[in-house]
Amino acid sequence: MTPQTLTRRSLGVLLGTGIIAAALPALAQEAKTFALIQINQEALFFNEMNRGAQAAADAAGVNLVIFNANNDPSAQNNAIETYIQEGVDGFAVVAIDVNGIMPAVEQAGAAGIPVVAIDAILPEGPQKAQIGVDNAQAGADLAAYFNANGQAGKMGVVGALNSYIQNVRLDGFKDALDSGKAEVIGIVDGQNVQDVALGAAENLMTANPDMTLVYATGEPAMVGSVAAVVSQGRQADVALYGWDLTAQVIDGIDAGFVKAVIQQDPAGMGAAAVDALATLSAGGEVDATISVPVAIVTKDNVDDFRPLFQ
Repeated sequence: MTPQTLTRRSLGVLLGTGIIAAALPALAQEAKTFALIQINQEALFFNEMNRGAQAAADAAGVNLVIFNANNDPSAQNNAIETYIQEGVDGFAVVAIDVNGIMPAVEQAGAAGIPVVAIDAILPEGPQKAQIGVDNAQAGADLAAYFNANGQAGKMGVVGALNSYIQNVRLDGFKDALDSGKAEVIGIVDGQNVQDVALGAAENLMTANPDMTLVYATGEPAMVGSVAAVVSQGRQADVALYGWDLTAQVIDGIDAGFVKAVIQQDPAGMGAAAVDALATLSAGGEVDATISVPVAIVTKDNVDDFRPLFQ
């Protein structure tokens, strides 16, 4: 069937495989369909983004399909190409590989389909807006908090070296870090997968028994690092700093070894993306940069965030 014979169908997605499945039942002719090209559905961060996007889509009366790339950059490209053929009305892209995804983004632009980027910053191209936080500045702000409040020591980093945006967070943090107060002695790759990050964090601590500080660049790295500290019984002598609250991270704050966490508003990012696509698909214009604020969460203000995880 062609998009014309389908009238307007949303696309089903076989989650976790990157394979487009059967189309959903036909929608009314006037209903628009936006596609959110997601990284994975493991991290609470991405699920909250999906939730915000879906709520905004429901409010706007548009259809939203969410593609789970399961951490596979090529699956993101293939999905965009397929959705172009199906005739969707807009793309919100959370890129794994910001350079590698650009050919597909260019194809969408050539087809007259508006694209907005969420979180990961794409190179110059046809995308209409960048939605998210200033990751470099937020990393620098967290380093400034550590410089003013943290205990000096040797620091390890649990990152996601396949994530452009998490590398930006790492660079922003390291550039602002007081090197006289914290010596970065090792960086391990959690691959943006919680179990991988747990093993990497455990190996980092085992190899460096005198390490007393950890910086984690995203939710899987942060949750894995919390679990590693607990599994190694290092709650009394390792302090964690990083990104993205979860219930486990809040437990770490309560226990005293998680010191400060950058908390984003992923639901707000998802909603802003859908709102921008609705405006663009109707012929309107949006700001090229749509900023969503962050907060630094510590023991002093964590109570304000507990309801999000109950």
